[in-house]
Parts: sequence; C-alpha cells; structure tokens
Amino acid sequence: MSELVYRLENVAKTYGSREVCRVTLLDVRAGEVLGIVGPNGAGKTTLLRLLNFLEPVTSGELHLDGVPVSGHVSLEWRRRVTTVFQEPALLSTSVWNNVAYGLRVRGEKDVRQRVERVLEMVELTHLSRANAQTLSGGEARRVALARALVVEPQILLMDEPTAHLDPYNGGLIEDIVRALNRERGITMVLVTHNVFQAGRLAHRLAIMLEGRIVEIGPAQEVLSRPKDPRSAAFLRGELVY
Repeated sequence: MSELVYRLENVAKTYGSREVCRVTLLDVRAGEVLGIVGPNGAGKTTLLRLLNFLEPVTSGELHLDGVPVSGHVSLEWRRRVTTVFQEPALLSTSVWNNVAYGLRVRGEKDVRQRVERVLEMVELTHLSRANAQTLSGGEARRVALARALVVEPQILLMDEPTAHLDPYNGGLIEDIVRALNRERGITMVLVTHNVFQAGRLAHRLAIMLEGRIVEIGPAQEVLSRPKDPRSAAFLRGELVY
C-alpha cells in the first residue's frame, strides 16, 4: 500500500446545527490523483477546505503523515499544501507579479528563474507583463495554477479547475495536471462535478452525496461498475436526494 498523506476518521464539519460534511474514513495516498465528484452542495468544497486547514474539523481526527492535526497548524505544514480555487482572485498587477508573489512572501531565491519556468509550463510567457485583471477566464485560471505550482507544493488541491472553460484551456490544464503527477509525483485531490474529467485524471474516485462519501475505489471501476445504488443514479444523471 502507498504511504498515506491524509487520513480522515469520523470527521464532521458543522456550521451551527447544520452538518455539511461527515467522512467516516478517507485515505489520500502519496503520489495519487484522488477525484471527488458529486452534485452542487454535496460538501466537496468543504472537504477541500478541511484538507487545506482553512477550516477546523468540528469532530473526528484529521491526520497528515500520520500526525493528528488539531488546533493551530504550523506554517511548515500549511506550506506543503496549495489550493487552486475555482475563482482565481488575482492581484491587480502583472501576471508575472501574481505568480512571483508567494515566492517573495517566503523570501525564496531564484524567483525569476522559477517564475519564468512555470509561466512557460502554463503557456503564458507572452502575457507575463499583462495586468492579470485583463485576462480571459481561461488565462486567469492558468495564472492561478502557475501561482500554486511555483511554490512547489507536495500536495495540490483543486476545486473545479476547468469549470466553465473552453475546450482549449480546459484541455491544457488537464495536460498540466497529468504531467505534474507523472513527472513530479505531486499528490492531488481534484474536486469536480465533471465525472468524465475525473475519469480522465484520477487514479481513484470518491462519490460524495449529501455531505458523505458513498463510494470510493479505482476510478474506472467506480464509473463503470458502481456498487452503491446512489452512485449509480448520480452517474446516470438522475437527481439524488
């Protein structure tokens, strides 16, 4: 079995009296792409925020590398994990400065070389001096991905990375994700409502409905032979309550 990066045991997240996420058991293995699919409101983004320590768990245990995460999370641990959100929230400055921002905050060296390398990877070198606020949606999403990659995270979390993008930008981002996982072994958790994309990118696939993971397994197996009737209904495009 591959080394575990995350383990969640009996984890729940509530806001007031409303429970929005409950995970009985979830492992994320080192070097894998784990896809999490489900309809809007299923709790996918909440789960991602727990994995990035943006939200504390209400109950249960979240482990990183076998160590329980509770209370204050160290800066060292936070820097291992980077998230690409659906809305890029770019700074009103050049593409180059947006990508370099994290490196400068960390006081890293070789900023120029690292920024130029990642801009080439996402095919945005020609727009490096453009103001990020003038970009198309697809270009902005690639800047956000470059900003995440330039700090060389060990774990990359992605929330609907290609939602509402044209085929070119969506395909380019998928190609980058495959290459990063294959060549650098970055552990990835991909949240999407697009089951076809999850099938193309993920090694394992979890289906999340009403805040709970109802099925998890090898991606192609889950897609072609779901065991849970709720999973099968969701994959057929039926409304699931």
